[in-house]
Amino acid sequence: MPELRSDPLSGHRTIVAGERSRRPGGAPSCAPPEPIDTEKDPFAAGHEDRTPPELHAVRPGGGAADTGGWTVRVVPNLYPALEPATDEPRGPEPLREDLFVSTPATGAHEVIVNGPQSVLSLAELPVEQVVAAVEVWRQRMRAHSASAYLQLIVNERREAGASLPHTHAQLYALDFVPATVARERERSGAYTTRTMGQSLLGDLVAEEVRRGERIVAIDEEAVLIAPYASRLPFQLMLAPRTPRARFQDDGPLGARLLHDGLCRLARHLGSSPPLNLWVRTAPRGAEDFCWRIDVLPRLTHLAGLELSTDVNLNIVAPEHAAELLRSA
Repeated sequence: MPELRSDPLSGHRTIVAGERSRRPGGAPSCAPPEPIDTEKDPFAAGHEDRTPPELHAVRPGGGAADTGGWTVRVVPNLYPALEPATDEPRGPEPLREDLFVSTPATGAHEVIVNGPQSVLSLAELPVEQVVAAVEVWRQRMRAHSASAYLQLIVNERREAGASLPHTHAQLYALDFVPATVARERERSGAYTTRTMGQSLLGDLVAEEVRRGERIVAIDEEAVLIAPYASRLPFQLMLAPRTPRARFQDDGPLGARLLHDGLCRLARHLGSSPPLNLWVRTAPRGAEDFCWRIDVLPRLTHLAGLELSTDVNLNIVAPEHAAELLRSA
């Protein structure tokens, strides 16, 4: 029997209809991607002159900026979606400001190259390299802590929006709080008030661990879960074992468990899938919140139902996905 489930953190609704994966051609799968042509890879070691001048880099052996020997490297996005604020006058205002609202898209937009290796996925990197990359994610978020909201994302493979195949993250430092994040902030704050100080995500993780059916893996830092109202097949959520509002604050990062989860996906599917990954952290000023990392493999297409209603149709029940990934 299909179920309509509501995500406890966002309120987003998903129809979970696992039987649909048994229809002809319905089982999610992914084909192995073509390897990266290293000679054409601007993020490869030795190609530092093919990117904008770096903003930050980790060079264990030392060395000058924009030279080799780095393990993680940060550069401005060559085609930024956000620009630093200026005092330049704006163009003509629209006639009806109540209908057509426009302001400059200000902030910062950076690229974090997760490693010098020419690979498509975090799963293909050594675990210690992923730990180093995630630590730089945190450092760059700290560098923009005055922003209203910080959104770090990873797009892997062209099917998930990656314009360059070499594994990299992007950091958007926004001067506003997106509506989706604001809704989660309000739900989390209301829960804390109602429960006299409890954490919404903290309580959710504790209940998932108690039940066990959607747990994929646990280590000393974090818990990896197939969310109750997963929007897409094999969606994953990583949350810290001890709730903390901001990913960029001191404390465990969960990088090793993240790598483990991505490797489990690759083993089960036969290849690292196209996916979107993001860090959800507390907006500026919010404390009744807990950070997490969401991973959405792009194994099925968003079609008419999703685009017209913002209701997802997931053809792999999260409980079944967790079982398969536990055994991977």
